[in-house]
Amino acid sequence: MKRGTAVRSAAVWLSAVGLMGACGGQPEQTPPGIEPVTTAQGLVSPPATLSGGFTNYLGTLDVGSAVSSSTGTTAAYEGFKLTVAAHTQAALEVTHLGTGVGVDTGLFVYGPKDANGSYGTRILFQDDDSGYGELSKIPLATFDEAGEYLVVVGWSNGLGKQYRLQAQCAGGACVANPAPAPAGTPVKLAAFPLEPGLQALLDTGNAYREDLHSFLDRYDFAWPYSTPASLDAAAAAVLARSEYQGYRNKVPATSTYAAFQSQMYLQFQPLHPAILDTYGEDAANAQVKSYFRTFSTGPNGDNWRTLNIILLPESRHVIVYEETGHEI
Repeated sequence: MKRGTAVRSAAVWLSAVGLMGACGGQPEQTPPGIEPVTTAQGLVSPPATLSGGFTNYLGTLDVGSAVSSSTGTTAAYEGFKLTVAAHTQAALEVTHLGTGVGVDTGLFVYGPKDANGSYGTRILFQDDDSGYGELSKIPLATFDEAGEYLVVVGWSNGLGKQYRLQAQCAGGACVANPAPAPAGTPVKLAAFPLEPGLQALLDTGNAYREDLHSFLDRYDFAWPYSTPASLDAAAAAVLARSEYQGYRNKVPATSTYAAFQSQMYLQFQPLHPAILDTYGEDAANAQVKSYFRTFSTGPNGDNWRTLNIILLPESRHVIVYEETGHEI
């Protein structure tokens, strides 16, 4: 299970991802005197199927560019092919193109496309109303695998208006001639749902013993620099979150990813190689910082916990693996 009580969604994004790069042009400005239309609309649901229909007429979207289209007058969807290199980070946004004020959109990303021509059914990233008015915006989409992805724009009230879909480079492989990171550059985390394969391994481990339980959380961070983020910066960003406020070990342990495996409870060790495989990270690059704490809730109530902050610098992820144990 994931740390905390709230169910995190891919639609919950960091408001200040920052450093989005200049590729893709300046975001479209709101015409003077026009205010966002905020009439109540329902959520725009993802398409029921990716077979046939609008998927037979896909447009093309490139990172660093934008495409223009129109909604028609009824609720519908339109899809665009987005081809990226591994570890590309992009920001996707629907804007109104001057005439689309009042349109309520949804934005969905699937893929990558497999050998059978399928984009799969899992939504990698999605948003409903984070953009201007009721338009959609995904500030950070990290693509771990190279390939062709499907970006879908849906609308609930077409109104026969135009819209613009833009894809800006936010970091990673799409940055041309990246500069070194300035000293002390912070890591800004955005929470994302865990991949199904990792969740299944975590659930299996948690079913093994009642007194030993673990949590696994995924965070991404935009990084447009040639030098990697530091483990200290990643740890500081994690410890700043309220769900980890109990960890204040002044002398945390730092280890290589290979050495970290022996520190995991045996039933959770299948996660060790799976994390690297899932995000396409080299074990030699990954680093781990661990914080330990213990407390008692009363007689026979000893608790011990270890917070392991795993930095995957090439793929721009921070994975937080927390092990807990208690007396029975």
